[in-house]
Amino acid sequence: MNKKYAIIVAAGKGTRMNCKQNKVFLDLKGKPILYYTIKTFEDNENIDNIILVLSEAEIEYCMNNIINKYGIKKVCKIVKGGPTRQNSVMNGLLVAEECDLVLIHDGARPFIDNKIIDDGIKYAKIYGACACGVKPKDTIKIKSVEGFSEGTLKRDTLFSVQTPQCFKYDLILNAHKEAMNKGIDATDDTALAEENGDSVYLYEGSYNNIKITTPEDLIIGEKILYNYVDL
Repeated sequence: MNKKYAIIVAAGKGTRMNCKQNKVFLDLKGKPILYYTIKTFEDNENIDNIILVLSEAEIEYCMNNIINKYGIKKVCKIVKGGPTRQNSVMNGLLVAEECDLVLIHDGARPFIDNKIIDDGIKYAKIYGACACGVKPKDTIKIKSVEGFSEGTLKRDTLFSVQTPQCFKYDLILNAHKEAMNKGIDATDDTALAEENGDSVYLYEGSYNNIKITTPEDLIIGEKILYNYVDL
């Protein structure tokens, strides 16, 4: 077990994008969003294999319009997603053969870079679990149910988590299995690791590593792409 996998989760519906199509297949400067996400992992020399998690109805479309069209070689398996993100990640984990380290990444984060990937691998080897992210730029308030401020959090202690979230394979697989046994459901893999008693190291991500969720994010994404001319 010595391979490093990227599991790219792209089975969501993206309802906040207000479109009928899965947002990861929307056009961004002439190519699907998911293409850019895959391409950085494809080109990173430390990633051995990529597993895609997609809606079953979109697997053939992805094969024809991204994998085959752009000559992607590292995608070894495409699996169908489950009813929740947690189920989808588990489906990906279960088919990762001879896996040592796994990087779990959102398909709608197309601006991942090599430094974030390489740092994630480095820190996962040391600590077992890690996630990239950034310090919030805004002041964060605690809001009461009545709509009033109940306090202000210290910004220098806060961390806005992104993906990839990176793990030793056995650690995160066991965390998912335990969560399933206990009926725990979470949208964040580090939360499952913490629930299972594992510590998670937080390292520097990038403000460019945005998740494309709304139509406004597409406009921001086009601006960011000017720094990714090689894609």
